[in-house]
Amino acid sequence: MPRPRSILWIDDEVESLSSHILFLEEQGFSVEKAAHGDDALVLLQRQPYGVVLLDEQMPGRRGLELFRAIRALDATMPVVMVTKSEEPATLKDAIGAEVSDYLTKPVNPRQVLSVVTRLLEGDRIRQQRLSRDFATRFRELEAERRHGMNWREWTELIVELAEWEVRLSLADEPGLQEALRTLQESLRQDFADFIAANYAGWLRGPRGERPPLSVDIVPEFVEPVLRQHGRALLVVVDCLRMDQWEAIRPLISTRFDIETSYYFSIVPTATPFARNAIFSGLLPRDLAARHPAWCREQDETSLNAHEAELLQEQLEGRHGRSVPVHYEKVFTAADGEGLLTRLPAHLASDGVTALVFNFIDQLTHGRTENATLYEVARDTTALRSLTRTWFERSPVWGALRDAERRNVPVLLTTDHGSIHCHTPATVYARRDATQNLRFKFGEDLRAQERDAAIVVEDLTGWGLPPRTPGSRLLLATGDRFFVYPTKLREYQARYRGSFLHGGVTPEEMILPITLLTARRSV
Repeated sequence: MPRPRSILWIDDEVESLSSHILFLEEQGFSVEKAAHGDDALVLLQRQPYGVVLLDEQMPGRRGLELFRAIRALDATMPVVMVTKSEEPATLKDAIGAEVSDYLTKPVNPRQVLSVVTRLLEGDRIRQQRLSRDFATRFRELEAERRHGMNWREWTELIVELAEWEVRLSLADEPGLQEALRTLQESLRQDFADFIAANYAGWLRGPRGERPPLSVDIVPEFVEPVLRQHGRALLVVVDCLRMDQWEAIRPLISTRFDIETSYYFSIVPTATPFARNAIFSGLLPRDLAARHPAWCREQDETSLNAHEAELLQEQLEGRHGRSVPVHYEKVFTAADGEGLLTRLPAHLASDGVTALVFNFIDQLTHGRTENATLYEVARDTTALRSLTRTWFERSPVWGALRDAERRNVPVLLTTDHGSIHCHTPATVYARRDATQNLRFKFGEDLRAQERDAAIVVEDLTGWGLPPRTPGSRLLLATGDRFFVYPTKLREYQARYRGSFLHGGVTPEEMILPITLLTARRSV
């Protein structure tokens, strides 16, 4: 609830401030005066005020003592300390007590107006500006999307929408958030059409004509850092969406200079494909040809069991010699504690330290099975908030701080994002079809609705290993998840509202990779 446009000015010389008070009243504020602290407390007990202007040097109760009494009556009361003292100790005491602002006498009326307006109307003014800016930009984006976009324009658009998503959520603007969601939903089909038309060509054509892909992470981002500094920390946070990155970026920026680039995950956007492509530098078809035993269908965990060897092999192939690799995968809090104990030794040596953190992926999978997790991560806003809370206390943040202390450059990225799925899409398949909810391999696969999935007939043309004759791939589009006609109700009840990955949406495919370098005081 907004605070009233009223001011209580407490000053033993308040009668000398009549010109200031008159000016504030002309601006639409009501101003009550109090020459003594006790009188002020009586007034505060009788009625609410929007803000208190408090003289620090008064007879009887001093300003900070009275400040504590005011906050005892109203813990959220904005209090501006006004003082003649220019002593640094007075300023530090006021800041330490968490006063809302601090003014040094003599003050002019416009100074006071500026502070009072910020405290009483700042949120409303910022929300009005945000609404106006978004409405203008929304119309521009709607116009831009009618023209075909290349991969750079898609990247810029999705990054901007993620920033808007975070800003509108923090501003608590449900109407604008709904408009943004509508735009995002309509863009997903456009994006699916764009990928269907261009992805295979990216894999055939020269590197300069396509976006960076999962296979390019080491050569394009890790290698330059390693060659310049002799060591690098590569951190992969599994299943981190662009908006989750935007939520944790402000915290990281307090300790690091950040240089952010973006890349496209390969498809399917699932860990066995995307993360192996990062560590091997190989498309799935090429990885299967080189290491067939590592790529046979098993459970998902075992399919990513050789990331350290793949990274070692990739670096050795690029350097023509062995490059030291320290690799750790973190699943649990105990894993994280052990990692932080061993990490200083890793960072002190040359080569690449590679860390994989699975919490976000575990969360997105686990909320489907756990009612409590589902409630605390009910939607994208809640998932961002939970990600930020986890990150502040996570071994990821501990590892980044350790790298900062040791001046080791960091590459922070993810292997894929996720999409909040609400729409079941019926598919027909034989018994040999894979069980994944956002992608399926199998013979005679088809979706009931044509727009529900991208159909891939040429698996090797899409960088995937060949399978049995007649096998094809379905990649879910939009916020769909695959269901069988015989299990329609069961799958709807279980998976509607889940965060899933493996399909083709901007949220799953367009991903950040950031170079973090320790800030140094000048």
